[in-house]
Amino acid sequence: MKIIEGMKQIKDLTRKAEDLRKKVQKHHATTTLDNPEYGDAQQTRINGWIQAHSDILKEIRQLRYRIQMTNCSVDVSIELGGKTVTMSIAEWIHRRRDLAAMEKSMWDQLTDRNLQDGAFKNQAGDLVEVKVVRHYNPDQRDEMRELFASEPMAIDARLEVVNAVTDLVKT
Repeated sequence: MKIIEGMKQIKDLTRKAEDLRKKVQKHHATTTLDNPEYGDAQQTRINGWIQAHSDILKEIRQLRYRIQMTNCSVDVSIELGGKTVTMSIAEWIHRRRDLAAMEKSMWDQLTDRNLQDGAFKNQAGDLVEVKVVRHYNPDQRDEMRELFASEPMAIDARLEVVNAVTDLVKT
């Protein structure tokens, strides 16, 4: 089974589990005036649904574990900024989720802080020239901001392919 198939199966199993919870909610109790929808087998049905729900959750748990193990054990190379970077799928997921945006945010901090070149008079009345001094390389800042802005799309594109072709590890 491929990663994407496991992910889709989890989604379908989650839907089935929700359906079973709704059935149990609707049919788990009646009054003596009601005719149970499933007659004398009502309690047997409820117990069966509860067991089926438990079995589905076990299957979801196993699939999630296999996906997680696969994500930790399979390395993926992605080209970023002209360099090939190799990390596990799990590491790429974390880069995609928030770490690339945090890196971009750091580079976004490098601004002139609204400081401006100019001149002012000091206390003695002398004209003093003021220049903004940047303690960073603006070209590097622009390059890194662009790199980290585009990284999530590069990760998404590569992981879509990886998810479609990578087999889940066996447990």
